[in-house]
Amino acid sequence: MTMDQQIIPAFIVALAVTLALGPVAIPLLRRLKLGQSIRNDGPARHFSKAGTPTMGGVMILGGLTAAVLVAGRGDIDALVVLGVALGFGLIGFLDDFIKVALKRSLGLRAREKLLGQLLLAALLGALAPVVLDRGTVITVPFAVLVTGNVVELDPGPWLYILFSTVVVVGAANAVNLTDGLDGLASGITVAAAAAFIPIGLLADRPGVALTMAALVGGCLGFLFYNRHPAKVFMGDTGSLALGGALGAAAVLTGGELALLVIGGVFVLETLSVILQVFSFQVFGRRILRMSPLHHHFELVGWSETGVVRAFWLAAVLFAGLGWIGFITGN
Repeated sequence: MTMDQQIIPAFIVALAVTLALGPVAIPLLRRLKLGQSIRNDGPARHFSKAGTPTMGGVMILGGLTAAVLVAGRGDIDALVVLGVALGFGLIGFLDDFIKVALKRSLGLRAREKLLGQLLLAALLGALAPVVLDRGTVITVPFAVLVTGNVVELDPGPWLYILFSTVVVVGAANAVNLTDGLDGLASGITVAAAAAFIPIGLLADRPGVALTMAALVGGCLGFLFYNRHPAKVFMGDTGSLALGGALGAAAVLTGGELALLVIGGVFVLETLSVILQVFSFQVFGRRILRMSPLHHHFELVGWSETGVVRAFWLAAVLFAGLGWIGFITGN
């Protein structure tokens, strides 16, 4: 079978493996006392979640890895996206392990986490233009609708490395900020990754489409255990890996700017943190009850499941809009 014919098998393998890992991984994480700690300043209803096993992102990564190895047939694009996901997942795993197992509340130092992410993202940005035949052209979404013509920017190799690094690191940390409610980050990632399946095919990157299908399967399998009330959390192990995978898919397909729209909920969550900090530092007042944005809605009276469902719906709309932006920019 050709690579595009392996997309559905990749989805099924990732879904099945992630589901199968649940009864093994969750009791093991609980036995190892790898439980989630809860912020003292967070919503009071979250205190009941203390001790819920975390680092469950290993389940998603297990399903993703199995799908790529079984269905990917050594496709370089699929292996690259998987490699980025595993690399970011490793950084998250170390952070989780230090926080939870070694009882160091801050985990990895911020500069250590950022340095690892920058190195991985910069390596992708350096390899993509030449080794992976990506080039350095950046396509502007919706350009055809606005100008009637395709608009392309070519910053050259050095600026492109910088640009793509910001995209991948930004995506990883945006998903990490969003991971705060049962099923929130995994559900939003399903919508964003699903948008990159047709984008991968349109960009003649079937390996990327296959890996995104596997990511959808892995996240759906994880949602079976992560939906409210969650039996397991993904931790930084999962959130950084998911964001890294989405960023890598955007880089390889030329959908870096489209990712801003496809991952619109992730962008809004990140902006809410930035604006909250800026407002407090400059004006001495907060603009939200609490950031990231999902906690604000909780504190104004929304139920956790209500927030999650609303954000899922927004994620589907953003994903569809971003996909339209991509096809009307090429």
